[in-house]
Amino acid sequence: MTTQIKTVAKTTNKAKTHGTSKIAPKKDAAVKKFVQLFKTYPIVAALNMELLPARQLQVMRASLRGNCEMFMAKRRVMKIAFEQIKNEVKGIEQLVPHLKGMPALLFTSQNPFKLYKTLEKSKSSAPAKAGQTAPKDIVVKAGATSFAPGPIIGELGQIGIKAGIENGKVSIKQDSVVVKEGAVISDKVAALLTRLGIEPMEIGLNLTALYEKGMIYTKDVLAVDEKEYVQKITDVSTSCFNLAIEIAYPCKDTIELLVQKTFNDSKAVALEANIMADAVVGDLLAKAEREAMSVKAEAKQ
Repeated sequence: MTTQIKTVAKTTNKAKTHGTSKIAPKKDAAVKKFVQLFKTYPIVAALNMELLPARQLQVMRASLRGNCEMFMAKRRVMKIAFEQIKNEVKGIEQLVPHLKGMPALLFTSQNPFKLYKTLEKSKSSAPAKAGQTAPKDIVVKAGATSFAPGPIIGELGQIGIKAGIENGKVSIKQDSVVVKEGAVISDKVAALLTRLGIEPMEIGLNLTALYEKGMIYTKDVLAVDEKEYVQKITDVSTSCFNLAIEIAYPCKDTIELLVQKTFNDSKAVALEANIMADAVVGDLLAKAEREAMSVKAEAKQ
């Protein structure tokens, strides 16, 4: 009986109960830290740290310091924190399915699109390794290579790359997708990509989704092409301006041009109808003089 009491006491000291599960004091402290960060920052980004070298992680954490707080823990600890905070932070549990690979959470007040752009810019390329998952379609572009004719042509053909010989060198005839997005990279493909000098992998903080004010933004939403976006706004602005001119809708952007257009239209009507007005009197006199000279010339004939 004495032994059983001691064992229970020891277990009680080691772990706290969260719902129906128990958690060690160290993990409980991590949960509390997560909950505190959830309450402090309005924006939470889910990151996948898989395959990220420790040295590069340190560099990235240093570059983000002051704007963000990054926190890593086991997925179970994160889920407990999400469970505890979901009633206070509306919709935060929607982020749980986006905890991929080696998950981490990034807490910030920074604009989501600016944050995503910063993370993408910090990424660097790396050679593919067998067993890795392709982050996007891996394409081998058409063009000349540095390889002399030999077995390489057959090796390229085995992974679906059409190649021939041009100017004494192996040349790839057309763009070829050798690995589809999400597919596993084989030994053979990884080796050939390395020989071709292609580094399809991206090393960096991989944002999988972001939470803000009850909404979840996935990376495809955050990956905005700024030039394309600005061009679309410019096109819409031009179309609206042209429509406003067409229907004579007065506003600060169109009023000057509309007044000029109205003046020119009125002047044209006055000239056509020979209406004497200050704006056209000179033109009418000149018109009358031209007509008189024409009549005079015809009379002489």
